[in-house]
Amino acid sequence: MPTNAFAAGAYAAIQNLGRLSPTRPAAPEGGFGQLLTAAVDGVAEAGRRSEQQMMAVGAGKANIVDVVTAVAESETALQTLVAVRDRVISAYEDIMRMQI
Repeated sequence: MPTNAFAAGAYAAIQNLGRLSPTRPAAPEGGFGQLLTAAVDGVAEAGRRSEQQMMAVGAGKANIVDVVTAVAESETALQTLVAVRDRVISAYEDIMRMQI
């Protein structure tokens, strides 16, 4: 079950991807490729955090709630990345079906 900390973490991650402003475009300077790289790096970091929490609870230094929260964040990040991948593949297939 998502917690307030989970929602706050997701919101912070979105804010770090790129802020909308009148003088700055929605995408980072590097474009779509850099945005995807940042998303993949975010998923990898969430996985590392969940692994660290699991190791800490095994050593008796962390609370099980923190582990469950970290694993849920990692799972949600991975599901989001898979959904984006599926949409990109679908868009590519649509483009390839277009007649010139």
